[in-house]
Amino acid sequence: MKSTLYRALQSGGNELRYWFDKIPNVSVKQNQSNVVSQADLKSEEKIIAEIKKTRPHDRILTEESGILEGESEFTWVVDPLDGSSNFVSRLPWFGISIAVLKDYEPIMAGISLPFYNAVYFAAKGRGAYLNVSPIHISQEQSLKNVLVAYSLDYSEDKKETEAEARLMVEIVRNCRNLRATNSVVDLVYAAEGRLGGMINKTNKIWDVAAADLIIREAGGVVTDLAGQPLDFKFNKTDYLRNYSIVAGNPSLHKTLLDIIGKCKADR
Repeated sequence: MKSTLYRALQSGGNELRYWFDKIPNVSVKQNQSNVVSQADLKSEEKIIAEIKKTRPHDRILTEESGILEGESEFTWVVDPLDGSSNFVSRLPWFGISIAVLKDYEPIMAGISLPFYNAVYFAAKGRGAYLNVSPIHISQEQSLKNVLVAYSLDYSEDKKETEAEARLMVEIVRNCRNLRATNSVVDLVYAAEGRLGGMINKTNKIWDVAAADLIIREAGGVVTDLAGQPLDFKFNKTDYLRNYSIVAGNPSLHKTLLDIIGKCKADR
């Protein structure tokens, strides 16, 4: 299974490297913050083919193709290009995210940043790695001493965007500074301690399933904005539901949740 995961990441990464700095066909999906390009589709096609070669009975859930049914207890959750807006703008902040779920629980995960030749990997109970080196969450205990990533997406609800802006103000007042690539890069940088924490209120399952395991195996805590573990059970009618995510070490994660709670109470 691990070798299949690595081959899928490599195959998809080869496509993204080919298309990067070209001008692929781009179309808008739900809104202006959500785009798809020829690179997304080509990467997904290659990844699915690699999985099916050796795991023909597993179910696959991908961002562009939806659910491809299978007969086994395993599901591959695939984002073939996380950071599409960055990619089509020729910014290097993008990656491929693949999680393997067993009965809806992540047991193996890989995230590739093709531009940087970096592959992050985790297996349940076996730690997290960047290429061959173990990685660990930041050990810093004070939010004032770390950078925090906060990703903000388009919303038709102006009040929701204003509420997020107020939350960003409170976080930046309490941390060293805010950073964001609004992509999987933020998630893996939190896992390896470059960022002290990260928040993103707008995600799909393929955005967060792999990172959830990698961050936890690196010693971090991952929850939604209410402090609850992420639930990856899905079916044909609800797999597009939204996920919020807050991640960091136990101390910084608690501090971030406290700030989020205070902002909600003040609304």
